[in-house]
Amino acid sequence: MSNTALTFTNNEAQHRYEAALDGKLAAYAEYNLLTEAIMFTHTEVLPEYEGKGVGSGIAKHVLNEARAKGLHVIPVCQFIAGYIRKHREYVDLVRPDIQRAFKI
Repeated sequence: MSNTALTFTNNEAQHRYEAALDGKLAAYAEYNLLTEAIMFTHTEVLPEYEGKGVGSGIAKHVLNEARAKGLHVIPVCQFIAGYIRKHREYVDLVRPDIQRAFKI
């Protein structure tokens, strides 16, 4: 990734977190907000930003946001589920029954 840090915003109108690099949209993670949980449905890294750590950056950000807000995570999105599998410090955000369903 370049020296410029990713910046994150929660675009509530479009139900997605957005990651920008150099002020340009680089990735987004779509979600549905439930009473006690946030369901991540799709994560997209724009083609010109692939392989630059943008996907991992937004995954880490949205999981930290969920933790800060006291929300459980439902990782319908395979990218978020895969990130949690690799980064076990986030497993506690996913309820055990959901972990089984998504093989976390």
